[in-house]
Amino acid sequence: MGSIAAMITTLKNNKRTRVSTFEKMKNFKEGKNIQVYFDKNATPLQLKNIREKLQKENSKKLKRNLILFGTVMAAIIYFVGFVKF
Repeated sequence: MGSIAAMITTLKNNKRTRVSTFEKMKNFKEGKNIQVYFDKNATPLQLKNIREKLQKENSKKLKRNLILFGTVMAAIIYFVGFVKF
């Protein structure tokens, strides 16, 4: 019985009219775009501090990832090369 209900649902869904992508693009209105506005401004000094902070954080993350990757690779090389099964 379940397969018959699925077939009926499929036939019902296929009957409806679909809007093509080309019609959607043709009817697209440019005037509905939302303008983004920020009422707060950062000074050049604040921007410089933010940039330096992000660079330090990224440097720490890179060093941590390199150390972790190196440790894992060394362990894999050790186990593949020296451990006999």
